[in-house]
Amino acid sequence: MSLLQALRPTMPILIGASMMLTLSMGLRQSFGIFMQPLTHDIGISVSQFTLALAVQNLAWGFLQPVAGALSVRYGFRPIMIVGTVMYIVGLVLMATAQGLLPILIGGGILIGTSLACTANAIAMSVSARAVSATVRSTVMGIVSAAGSLGALMAAPIGQLLNEGFGWRVGVAGFVILSLFMLPAAWYAGRVDKIPLPPRAPEDIGDASAATAAKIAFGNASFAVMTLAYFVCGMQLVFLTTHLPSYLLICGLDPMLSAQTLGMIGGFNVLGSLFFGWAGQRWNKLALLGMIYILRSLALAWYFMLPATPASTLLFGAIMGFLWMGVGPLVAGAVAEMFGLKWQAMIQGLAFMSHQLGSFLGAYGGGLIYDSLGSYTMAWRIGVALGLAGGIIQVAFALIRPSQPPMVAVR
Repeated sequence: MSLLQALRPTMPILIGASMMLTLSMGLRQSFGIFMQPLTHDIGISVSQFTLALAVQNLAWGFLQPVAGALSVRYGFRPIMIVGTVMYIVGLVLMATAQGLLPILIGGGILIGTSLACTANAIAMSVSARAVSATVRSTVMGIVSAAGSLGALMAAPIGQLLNEGFGWRVGVAGFVILSLFMLPAAWYAGRVDKIPLPPRAPEDIGDASAATAAKIAFGNASFAVMTLAYFVCGMQLVFLTTHLPSYLLICGLDPMLSAQTLGMIGGFNVLGSLFFGWAGQRWNKLALLGMIYILRSLALAWYFMLPATPASTLLFGAIMGFLWMGVGPLVAGAVAEMFGLKWQAMIQGLAFMSHQLGSFLGAYGGGLIYDSLGSYTMAWRIGVALGLAGGIIQVAFALIRPSQPPMVAVR
């Protein structure tokens, strides 16, 4: 039986999860396009705008395990629908903002809460529930790849509207795109009707939420993965928030930032497919560490050289390939360690660390720029922490593997 034939019964669920993920992530990853015109128009500083995005990341991170636990009690569909409505309202508040408070509430709290209900952890958990373990990592890679198309679409649309009609029309365009998350969440919610598979010996499905969390943090492999996940959030959110501003400082065409974010989205597809496939065959935790190391080397290469259109687009392609491939690896590792019932919640606990890093990447990058007038110190910190986190993750995964050794499965 081919993969397509095996997935046919659950295809509406997987398509719904993919579309919900592509919109929730793609729109959010493109907010940096509006930073310069928005801050000038409503009279706030770069660090204040990035504070809103930092609040968004903290809300997303700390509410992710709550959304995961609630999905066990109420089902995925209600959580995803409520999250989508919050996303739409948050964008409306941003589009009509006249000062900092609506940006903090809309772009920060509401969209951050929405992402906890609609982004990677929930979409990966829905996908994992819908298929068998033999194809789970590959399928999560496919859903993550489809979810990567959002930035490829949203960034150019937002930039065109921003340049032609102003940033408010650009954000209003994002409001219209976000409406399509509603039917996507509804179809993805069909997964609630699929029963959990028989539990494996390591499955903690019978545990309560508190006990499941305690067991997770008592697992050394999970603890190291969670700490290294901090670096992932710091590097990625620093780029999505500050790269458009950095390119303007370098005197490059403003459209280049949208093209680069689009390049990231396009190569996200290839990276997600590759790492989903690779995670079915090799040690997922070692692959995660390799991603962090390679990202850090790419950051150092790009920021050490003068920025040009060619180098920027190449950098976007490299980072895109190493971007959302993390999603299926983390989700697959959690499912293998602890089972499916509490996957969304436990993945959310790891994601809290990721979002603390995101807070540092967004707000810390803004503070460094406001204080020093340069992003040099920010990217140096990102490279140093990324190399350290990646090396520790690879070393621990190979010394104490929680999965089969990093050799191909025949």
